[in-house]
Amino acid sequence: MSKVRFLEVTSEEVGQRLDNFLLKHLRKVPKMLVYRIIRKGEVRVNKGRAQPSQRLVLGDLVRVPPVAMAESGEVVTPPKTQQDKIEGLILYEDDDLLVINKPSGMAVHGGSGVSWGLVELVRNLREDARRVELVHRLDRDTSGAIILAKKMSALRSLHEQIRQDQVEKRYVTLLAGQWPKAKQKVDLPLLKNTLRSGERMVEVSPDGKPCLSYFFLQQQFKDAALMEVKLVTGRTHQIRVHARAQGCPVIGDEKYGFDEVNKLFKEWGMARLALHAKRLVFKQPSTQQTIEIEAPLFGDFTRIIKRLEQEGD
Repeated sequence: MSKVRFLEVTSEEVGQRLDNFLLKHLRKVPKMLVYRIIRKGEVRVNKGRAQPSQRLVLGDLVRVPPVAMAESGEVVTPPKTQQDKIEGLILYEDDDLLVINKPSGMAVHGGSGVSWGLVELVRNLREDARRVELVHRLDRDTSGAIILAKKMSALRSLHEQIRQDQVEKRYVTLLAGQWPKAKQKVDLPLLKNTLRSGERMVEVSPDGKPCLSYFFLQQQFKDAALMEVKLVTGRTHQIRVHARAQGCPVIGDEKYGFDEVNKLFKEWGMARLALHAKRLVFKQPSTQQTIEIEAPLFGDFTRIIKRLEQEGD
Protein backbone atom coordinates (compact mmCIF):
# COMPACT_ATOMS: atom_id res chain seq x y z
CA MET A 1 0.00 0.00 0.00
CA SER A 2 1.42 3.39 -0.98
CA LYS A 3 1.23 6.59 1.11
CA VAL A 4 -0.62 9.82 0.34
CA ARG A 5 1.34 11.75 -2.27
CA PHE A 6 1.11 15.26 -3.69
CA LEU A 7 2.29 15.55 -7.28
CA GLU A 8 2.90 18.91 -8.94
CA VAL A 9 2.20 19.14 -12.68
CA THR A 10 5.37 19.94 -14.63
CA SER A 11 5.77 21.73 -17.95
CA GLU A 12 6.02 18.35 -19.70
CA GLU A 13 2.66 17.29 -18.25
CA VAL A 14 0.64 20.41 -19.07
CA GLY A 15 -2.52 19.55 -21.01
CA GLN A 16 -2.63 15.90 -19.92
CA ARG A 17 -5.94 14.41 -18.81
CA LEU A 18 -6.05 13.58 -15.11
CA ASP A 19 -6.57 9.85 -15.78
CA ASN A 20 -3.56 9.65 -18.09
CA PHE A 21 -1.45 11.62 -15.59
CA LEU A 22 -2.33 9.14 -12.84
CA LEU A 23 -1.85 6.08 -15.02
CA LYS A 24 1.68 7.32 -15.79
CA HIS A 25 2.54 7.88 -12.12
CA LEU A 26 0.77 4.73 -10.87
CA ARG A 27 2.00 2.19 -13.38
CA LYS A 28 1.76 -0.71 -10.92
CA VAL A 29 -1.78 0.15 -9.82
CA PRO A 30 -4.63 -1.71 -11.58
CA LYS A 31 -6.33 0.67 -14.01
CA MET A 32 -9.79 -0.10 -12.64
CA LEU A 33 -8.58 1.09 -9.23
CA VAL A 34 -7.22 4.34 -10.69
CA TYR A 35 -10.62 5.16 -12.17
CA ARG A 36 -12.37 4.12 -8.94
CA ILE A 37 -10.37 6.50 -6.73
CA ILE A 38 -11.09 9.37 -9.15
CA ARG A 39 -14.80 8.54 -9.21
CA LYS A 40 -14.98 8.37 -5.40
CA GLY A 41 -13.36 11.78 -5.05
CA GLU A 42 -10.20 10.46 -3.37
CA VAL A 43 -8.04 12.15 -5.99
CA ARG A 44 -8.00 15.93 -5.61
CA VAL A 45 -6.67 18.64 -7.89
CA ASN A 46 -5.85 21.81 -5.97
CA LYS A 47 -7.99 20.42 -3.09
CA GLY A 48 -11.07 19.97 -5.32
CA ARG A 49 -12.74 16.93 -6.83
CA ALA A 50 -11.97 16.31 -10.48
CA GLN A 51 -13.14 14.26 -13.44
CA PRO A 52 -10.89 11.81 -15.37
CA SER A 53 -11.07 14.10 -18.42
CA GLN A 54 -9.91 17.26 -16.61
CA ARG A 55 -6.92 18.85 -18.35
CA LEU A 56 -4.06 19.72 -16.02
CA VAL A 57 -2.23 23.06 -16.03
CA LEU A 58 1.26 24.01 -14.89
CA GLY A 59 1.59 23.95 -11.12
CA ASP A 60 -1.60 21.99 -10.39
CA LEU A 61 -1.23 19.98 -7.20
CA VAL A 62 -2.68 16.48 -7.48
CA ARG A 63 -3.42 14.57 -4.27
CA VAL A 64 -3.02 10.82 -4.74
CA PRO A 65 -4.50 8.68 -1.92
CA PRO A 66 -2.97 5.46 -0.56
CA VAL A 67 -3.49 2.74 -3.16
CA ALA A 68 -2.64 -0.94 -3.40
CA MET A 69 0.17 -1.68 -5.81
CA ALA A 70 -0.12 -4.67 -8.10
CA GLU A 71 2.52 -7.37 -7.84
CA SER A 72 4.97 -7.32 -10.71
CA GLY A 73 3.44 -10.49 -12.11
CA GLU A 74 0.00 -8.83 -12.26
CA VAL A 75 0.99 -6.09 -14.72
CA VAL A 76 -1.10 -6.67 -17.82
CA THR A 77 0.66 -6.93 -21.17
CA PRO A 78 -1.63 -6.87 -24.22
CA PRO A 79 -1.62 -10.10 -26.28
CA LYS A 80 1.09 -10.35 -28.94
CA THR A 81 -1.55 -11.12 -31.58
CA GLN A 82 -3.22 -7.79 -30.87
CA GLN A 83 0.11 -5.94 -31.03
CA ASP A 84 0.79 -7.50 -34.43
CA LYS A 85 -2.72 -6.52 -35.56
CA ILE A 86 -2.20 -2.88 -34.59
CA GLU A 87 1.19 -2.81 -36.31
CA GLY A 88 -0.63 -3.50 -39.56
CA LEU A 89 -3.15 -0.72 -38.94
CA ILE A 90 -0.71 2.18 -38.57
CA LEU A 91 -1.67 4.76 -41.21
CA TYR A 92 1.04 7.33 -40.47
CA GLU A 93 4.03 7.65 -38.13
CA ASP A 94 6.83 10.13 -37.47
CA ASP A 95 8.93 11.18 -34.47
CA ASP A 96 6.01 13.12 -32.95
CA LEU A 97 2.93 10.97 -33.47
CA LEU A 98 1.12 7.97 -34.88
CA VAL A 99 -2.24 7.68 -36.61
CA ILE A 100 -3.92 4.28 -36.33
CA ASN A 101 -7.00 2.80 -38.00
CA LYS A 102 -8.63 1.56 -34.78
CA PRO A 103 -10.89 -1.49 -35.09
CA SER A 104 -14.42 -1.39 -33.69
CA GLY A 105 -14.65 -3.02 -30.27
CA MET A 106 -11.21 -1.92 -29.10
CA ALA A 107 -11.11 0.55 -26.21
CA VAL A 108 -8.72 3.47 -26.57
CA HIS A 109 -7.23 2.74 -23.13
CA GLY A 110 -7.61 0.35 -20.22
CA GLY A 111 -9.97 1.06 -17.33
CA SER A 112 -13.65 0.67 -16.48
CA GLY A 113 -13.48 -3.11 -16.73
CA VAL A 114 -10.99 -3.20 -19.64
CA SER A 115 -7.46 -4.32 -18.73
CA TRP A 116 -5.80 -2.88 -21.84
CA GLY A 117 -6.59 -0.73 -24.84
CA LEU A 118 -5.00 0.97 -27.84
CA VAL A 119 -2.67 3.11 -25.73
CA GLU A 120 -1.28 0.09 -23.89
CA LEU A 121 -0.82 -1.76 -27.19
CA VAL A 122 1.21 1.08 -28.70
CA ARG A 123 3.30 1.54 -25.55
CA ASN A 124 4.27 -2.12 -25.79
CA LEU A 125 4.80 -1.92 -29.53
CA ARG A 126 7.22 1.02 -29.78
CA GLU A 127 10.29 1.83 -27.67
CA ASP A 128 9.92 5.51 -28.59
CA ALA A 129 6.25 5.50 -27.63
CA ARG A 130 6.42 4.46 -23.97
CA ARG A 131 4.73 7.72 -23.00
CA VAL A 132 2.31 7.90 -25.90
CA GLU A 133 -0.96 9.73 -25.13
CA LEU A 134 -4.30 10.07 -26.90
CA VAL A 135 -4.79 13.33 -28.77
CA HIS A 136 -8.54 12.74 -29.08
CA ARG A 137 -10.93 9.87 -28.49
CA LEU A 138 -13.18 7.46 -30.31
CA ASP A 139 -15.95 5.44 -28.70
CA ARG A 140 -15.01 1.81 -28.21
CA ASP A 141 -17.48 0.69 -30.91
CA THR A 142 -16.40 3.36 -33.42
CA SER A 143 -13.65 2.40 -35.87
CA GLY A 144 -11.27 4.62 -37.77
CA ALA A 145 -8.44 7.15 -37.61
CA ILE A 146 -7.15 8.22 -34.21
CA ILE A 147 -4.04 10.26 -33.35
CA LEU A 148 -1.60 9.37 -30.56
CA ALA A 149 1.21 11.73 -29.55
CA LYS A 150 4.68 10.43 -28.65
CA LYS A 151 5.78 13.72 -27.05
CA MET A 152 4.10 16.20 -24.73
CA SER A 153 5.07 19.05 -27.07
CA ALA A 154 3.21 17.30 -29.90
CA LEU A 155 0.23 16.63 -27.63
CA ARG A 156 0.00 20.31 -26.64
CA SER A 157 0.30 21.44 -30.27
CA LEU A 158 -2.44 19.10 -31.47
CA HIS A 159 -4.73 19.99 -28.55
CA GLU A 160 -4.30 23.67 -29.44
CA GLN A 161 -5.23 22.88 -33.05
CA ILE A 162 -8.37 21.14 -31.83
CA ARG A 163 -9.28 24.11 -29.60
CA GLN A 164 -8.78 26.45 -32.57
CA ASP A 165 -10.98 24.24 -34.81
CA GLN A 166 -7.98 23.55 -37.06
CA VAL A 167 -8.36 19.76 -37.12
CA GLU A 168 -10.81 18.44 -39.71
CA LYS A 169 -12.68 15.27 -38.75
CA ARG A 170 -14.97 13.41 -41.13
CA TYR A 171 -16.86 10.19 -40.52
CA VAL A 172 -18.70 7.61 -42.62
CA THR A 173 -21.84 6.09 -41.17
CA LEU A 174 -24.85 4.00 -42.14
CA LEU A 175 -28.13 5.33 -40.81
CA ALA A 176 -31.46 3.56 -40.56
CA GLY A 177 -34.32 4.82 -42.74
CA GLN A 178 -34.66 7.67 -45.22
CA TRP A 179 -32.51 10.71 -44.53
CA PRO A 180 -34.33 14.03 -45.13
CA LYS A 181 -32.73 15.19 -48.39
CA ALA A 182 -32.70 18.89 -47.60
CA LYS A 183 -31.09 18.38 -44.20
CA GLN A 184 -27.35 18.94 -43.83
CA LYS A 185 -26.79 21.17 -40.83
CA VAL A 186 -27.73 19.71 -37.44
CA ASP A 187 -27.29 22.30 -34.72
CA LEU A 188 -28.69 20.84 -31.49
CA PRO A 189 -27.31 21.27 -27.94
CA LEU A 190 -26.49 18.02 -26.16
CA LEU A 191 -26.66 17.23 -22.45
CA LYS A 192 -24.68 14.35 -20.98
CA ASN A 193 -26.16 12.37 -18.11
CA THR A 194 -24.85 9.45 -16.10
CA LEU A 195 -27.42 6.87 -15.02
CA ARG A 196 -27.39 5.19 -11.65
CA SER A 197 -25.82 2.15 -13.32
CA GLY A 198 -22.88 4.33 -14.43
CA GLU A 199 -23.93 4.25 -18.10
CA ARG A 200 -23.54 7.51 -20.02
CA MET A 201 -26.56 8.79 -21.95
CA VAL A 202 -26.73 11.94 -24.06
CA GLU A 203 -29.89 13.79 -25.06
CA VAL A 204 -30.89 16.88 -27.00
CA SER A 205 -31.60 19.59 -24.43
CA PRO A 206 -31.65 23.40 -24.29
CA ASP A 207 -29.53 23.01 -21.14
CA GLY A 208 -26.82 21.16 -23.05
CA LYS A 209 -23.60 22.31 -24.70
CA PRO A 210 -23.69 23.71 -28.27
CA CYS A 211 -23.12 20.99 -30.89
CA LEU A 212 -22.83 21.32 -34.64
CA SER A 213 -22.63 18.52 -37.23
CA TYR A 214 -22.97 18.48 -41.02
CA PHE A 215 -24.49 15.37 -42.65
CA PHE A 216 -23.88 14.77 -46.37
CA LEU A 217 -25.93 12.07 -48.09
CA GLN A 218 -23.71 9.78 -50.20
CA GLN A 219 -26.18 7.02 -51.14
CA GLN A 220 -29.81 6.48 -50.23
CA PHE A 221 -30.84 2.82 -50.14
CA LYS A 222 -34.30 1.42 -49.55
CA ASP A 223 -34.08 1.39 -45.75
CA ALA A 224 -30.67 2.87 -45.01
CA ALA A 225 -28.57 5.92 -45.86
CA LEU A 226 -24.81 6.09 -46.36
CA MET A 227 -23.64 9.41 -44.95
CA GLU A 228 -20.47 11.44 -44.58
CA VAL A 229 -20.45 13.56 -41.43
CA LYS A 230 -18.28 16.57 -40.65
CA LEU A 231 -17.94 17.46 -36.98
CA VAL A 232 -17.51 21.08 -35.97
CA THR A 233 -17.74 20.32 -32.25
CA GLY A 234 -16.72 17.01 -30.72
CA ARG A 235 -19.14 16.07 -27.94
CA THR A 236 -19.76 12.62 -26.50
CA HIS A 237 -22.00 10.53 -28.83
CA GLN A 238 -22.60 13.64 -30.98
CA ILE A 239 -23.13 11.92 -34.34
CA ARG A 240 -25.22 9.16 -32.78
CA VAL A 241 -27.59 11.53 -30.97
CA HIS A 242 -27.81 14.06 -33.81
CA ALA A 243 -28.68 11.25 -36.23
CA ARG A 244 -31.32 9.81 -33.89
CA ALA A 245 -32.85 13.30 -33.54
CA GLN A 246 -33.57 13.18 -37.30
CA GLY A 247 -35.27 9.78 -36.94
CA CYS A 248 -32.30 7.98 -38.52
CA PRO A 249 -30.11 6.40 -35.83
CA VAL A 250 -26.76 4.81 -36.60
CA ILE A 251 -27.16 1.15 -37.56
CA GLY A 252 -25.81 -1.12 -34.84
CA ASP A 253 -26.28 1.51 -32.13
CA GLU A 254 -27.57 -0.44 -29.14
CA LYS A 255 -27.93 2.71 -27.03
CA TYR A 256 -29.85 5.05 -29.36
CA GLY A 257 -30.84 2.82 -32.28
CA PHE A 258 -33.72 0.58 -33.38
CA ASP A 259 -33.53 -3.00 -32.08
CA GLU A 260 -35.18 -4.62 -35.11
CA VAL A 261 -32.92 -2.80 -37.57
CA ASN A 262 -29.83 -3.71 -35.55
CA LYS A 263 -30.92 -7.34 -35.45
CA LEU A 264 -31.36 -7.47 -39.23
CA PHE A 265 -27.96 -5.96 -39.97
CA LYS A 266 -26.31 -8.23 -37.43
CA GLU A 267 -27.70 -11.18 -39.40
CA TRP A 268 -26.20 -9.60 -42.51
CA GLY A 269 -22.77 -9.42 -40.89
CA MET A 270 -22.69 -5.88 -39.42
CA ALA A 271 -22.51 -6.82 -35.75
CA ARG A 272 -21.23 -3.47 -34.52
CA LEU A 273 -21.76 0.28 -34.67
CA ALA A 274 -21.73 1.43 -38.31
CA LEU A 275 -19.61 4.50 -37.63
CA HIS A 276 -16.08 5.03 -38.96
CA ALA A 277 -13.66 7.96 -38.55
CA LYS A 278 -12.66 8.25 -42.20
CA ARG A 279 -10.57 11.41 -42.55
CA LEU A 280 -8.26 13.60 -40.45
CA VAL A 281 -6.50 16.78 -41.54
CA PHE A 282 -4.09 18.57 -39.18
CA LYS A 283 -0.71 20.32 -39.00
CA GLN A 284 2.37 18.26 -38.15
CA PRO A 285 3.47 19.73 -34.77
CA SER A 286 7.16 20.21 -35.61
CA THR A 287 7.08 21.12 -39.32
CA GLN A 288 3.57 22.63 -39.53
CA GLN A 289 3.05 20.77 -42.79
CA THR A 290 -0.52 19.71 -43.52
CA ILE A 291 -1.11 16.00 -42.93
CA GLU A 292 -4.14 14.37 -44.59
CA ILE A 293 -5.11 10.88 -43.44
CA GLU A 294 -7.71 8.56 -45.01
CA ALA A 295 -8.64 5.47 -42.99
CA PRO A 296 -9.97 2.61 -45.16
CA LEU A 297 -13.26 1.03 -44.15
CA PHE A 298 -13.04 -2.40 -42.55
CA GLY A 299 -14.35 -5.43 -44.42
CA ASP A 300 -17.67 -5.75 -42.58
CA PHE A 301 -18.53 -2.16 -43.50
CA THR A 302 -17.67 -2.51 -47.19
CA ARG A 303 -19.54 -5.81 -47.47
CA ILE A 304 -22.72 -4.27 -46.02
CA ILE A 305 -22.56 -1.35 -48.44
CA LYS A 306 -22.16 -3.80 -51.34
CA ARG A 307 -25.14 -5.83 -50.13
CA LEU A 308 -27.30 -2.70 -49.82
CA GLU A 309 -26.35 -1.74 -53.37
CA GLN A 310 -27.31 -5.23 -54.60
CA GLU A 311 -30.61 -5.12 -52.71
CA GLY A 312 -31.50 -1.97 -54.63
CA ASP A 313 -30.84 -3.57 -58.04
